[in-house]
Amino acid sequence: METPFVLVVDDEPGIALLCKRLLSRSGYMVETETDPRKAINYLKENKIDLLLVDIRMPEVDGFEVIQHAQRLQPDAAVLIMTGHGTVETAIRALRQGVDGLLLKPFGKGSDLVDAVKLALVDCQQKRDAARTQALRPLFSVTESLLSETRREPLLDLIISAICTHLQCSHAACFQQNIETKEFSLLASRGREVPKKFYDLISSVDESATPLMINASGPGQTTLRSILTDLRLGAAILTPIQRPNLRMVVYAARNLNELHFRESDLELFQILARQAAAALENARLYAEQLDYVRKVEDSQKALLQAEKMAAAGRLSASIAHEVNNPLQAVQNCLHLAGREDLPAEKRQEYFNLARTELERLTITVRRMLDFYRPGATSLETVDLVEMLQYILNLMSKQLSEANVKVVVDFFGKISPIQAVGSQIQQVFINLILNAVDAMPEGGVLKIIARQLKEGVELMFQDQGKGIPEEKQPNIFEPFFSTKDGGTGLGLTVSYNIITAHGGALELLPERGPGACFRIFLPIGGEHQ
Repeated sequence: METPFVLVVDDEPGIALLCKRLLSRSGYMVETETDPRKAINYLKENKIDLLLVDIRMPEVDGFEVIQHAQRLQPDAAVLIMTGHGTVETAIRALRQGVDGLLLKPFGKGSDLVDAVKLALVDCQQKRDAARTQALRPLFSVTESLLSETRREPLLDLIISAICTHLQCSHAACFQQNIETKEFSLLASRGREVPKKFYDLISSVDESATPLMINASGPGQTTLRSILTDLRLGAAILTPIQRPNLRMVVYAARNLNELHFRESDLELFQILARQAAAALENARLYAEQLDYVRKVEDSQKALLQAEKMAAAGRLSASIAHEVNNPLQAVQNCLHLAGREDLPAEKRQEYFNLARTELERLTITVRRMLDFYRPGATSLETVDLVEMLQYILNLMSKQLSEANVKVVVDFFGKISPIQAVGSQIQQVFINLILNAVDAMPEGGVLKIIARQLKEGVELMFQDQGKGIPEEKQPNIFEPFFSTKDGGTGLGLTVSYNIITAHGGALELLPERGPGACFRIFLPIGGEHQ
């Protein structure tokens, strides 16, 4: 702890010298002044901890010196001494916020030392109480700053908090450009800061030390003249230095307003640190939000890419499914065009053509639903009907691959709420993976059962299965266990099922081959 500095002001040189000797012997740093006007000038240039002043002095009395001291150095303790103590003097001293009163002549030296010690303690207690009172609102300020994640509104909140809690008319935040090292204005309130003030901002950043200036002192004359030029009475600047953020926060009061005190500086530093934490929080939130958006965009692109890849693998089945009704329509129209055909037979051929066209329309509509990237709204989906449709669509491809599909439905399967085209894509991916896993042909068993909160489906093939060391990675993008595989099918399928609030997993204990289990909730939770 620093040694307290005491300024003794008494027009009697003998008393001033006695005070200095007694206090110096007790470990205090002491300066004396017999001229009260010179004492006021001394207060403008030098910081003190306690003012010991006589009440009755010619031209300028002690109470006037106290007024100047409280304006220039409001955190300093004040102890008055008088040889004419009266009730009126004591009352006036209390009203003026004096920390103690000492009667002359001193009975013994310890009376003066004890009075000084008590005045310093009393002043410190007042400061602590004021600081506690000032810190209470900071809890709500901290909460409001840290709850705002948008940069511009956050800067407005910081400026408002500074002006409100420091009771000042002017505030600003300046940020340093990492490359040019120059400061620019982020947000402000009150009088515009001129360019020449930026040199002071840079010096505060370089020193990494807060700066408090009062136009009438104490402080450097050069800095005080800057405030005078700006028509300001007091200013505080504090630097914020973090790995990703270098700022200087500024607050100022007008000429006719109170000067800043040490307690104001402490409060300002706390606000600055909270502001820095809030700005860093907002930056990290913005980066995380940008990352999430990129991931979402990537997942959408991944989903569409795999959908198109699956569609390409289905092209042969699609051609078969479309070509059959087209061929039937062509034959019916050709036969209906024969002149020797009875009207009744001609109508029969027209009806057959119409039926085939309707079947073709349904097929094409379902394929369009599969291709459409924007189809993400939930709908009622009959999984049994969907699975049958997919197997019919892939029948030619399954037949050529010598793969037999056995479907077991245990009990009634309830419809679910889901994005039909996406669930359809998952089924197709798992069926095609099973076909690829059985190059010589085999049996694919699909089991579906109703559970309490959803539907469970299992796809069990008779292939070689997935090696144990590769099983933890099968749902990672671009990881494939087969030659020429994209490594996207299972990743996309996993993301689709997860987005619906369900689960897709490999059941390693069920063999031979691979067994994938899907669980889909009845309500659906698509994200």
